[in-house]
Amino acid sequence: MTRPHIFVSQPIPEPALELMRQHAEVEVFPWDHREVSVDELHAASLRSDYFFLMHSNPIREQFLFNTRLKGIGCAVVRDDLHDVAALERSDVKVLLARHPEPPAVDPEGTYDVETGWGLNPRATSDLMVGLLLNLAYRITESDDYCRRMGFFQEMTMALMGQGCVGKTVGLYGLGRVGKQAVRKLKALDLRVVYTKRTRLSAQDEERLGVEWVEEADDLIAQSDYLCLLTNFEPANLKMFGEAQFKLMKPTAYFINVARGRLVDEDALIRALQDKTIAGAGLEVFWSEPPNNIDAYIPVELRKMDNVVLTPHNGGATYLSRGAQTMAIAKAIVAEIETCGLWD
Repeated sequence: MTRPHIFVSQPIPEPALELMRQHAEVEVFPWDHREVSVDELHAASLRSDYFFLMHSNPIREQFLFNTRLKGIGCAVVRDDLHDVAALERSDVKVLLARHPEPPAVDPEGTYDVETGWGLNPRATSDLMVGLLLNLAYRITESDDYCRRMGFFQEMTMALMGQGCVGKTVGLYGLGRVGKQAVRKLKALDLRVVYTKRTRLSAQDEERLGVEWVEEADDLIAQSDYLCLLTNFEPANLKMFGEAQFKLMKPTAYFINVARGRLVDEDALIRALQDKTIAGAGLEVFWSEPPNNIDAYIPVELRKMDNVVLTPHNGGATYLSRGAQTMAIAKAIVAEIETCGLWD
């Protein structure tokens, strides 16, 4: 019996791989420190029947014509990263992961382990709060202090932080991630203020325990921790730049778990270097897909002690990533089982 060949664009949790191995030969791109390149994907399309792609991987015309490829499994088709016109002209099938319908009641508080509903925003909100706590208590700097020194001064003044009690968190945007984060922020005795295009109802504000700030500049100016949570769209390109950083308190921290293209990264670096702001927690960056396929972090940010960096990995829990990848694997397996080419 002929078995199809599936190329997986990066290491993923084992359950999804095991499901696909029951139906196909599976090749996994072996590196976990960089994205697979366009050239590597093209080479894989010449030897593979199916692609398993993560959300950051491009789809190009060269994969779709004069190759062996029959189907591409992915979570969603993105016109900013995928050649949609070429996909429509080609015979290569797009095998989309099935996304469960949101629950009718309390969507920001509900999650489902089997379908994965609600797990990714929950995990991303945890990461955002983790970045805030790291900055509030200078955990990464303290870890470096202990490792470098090997000895320490108990209760040293060298690593004083501003903590959480009595401080204000500004949420610039309040969607699913923000609503998940609010519960945790309130448990830390933080005051939570927010701004967004459409204000919540008075009942929802009371239920969540958040305060509305109409003007974004006012939100920025009063925040001790400013968390950017806005969706990206072309009108929001570099919406946060020099003018916004100058509005922040010099003791305030900037946290971005949304999208790198929302921020003028050069202005952020200057604000950190000039001590216009106290520090930053960054999960996303300018030079990452779709803006740049070869994702990287500027060396200036990597050298700063007051900056905490994570590699756009907010859903990196076995529950969340496991559910995401299993849904794609199931879509590929369903196609293998129904297409009749592998009998």
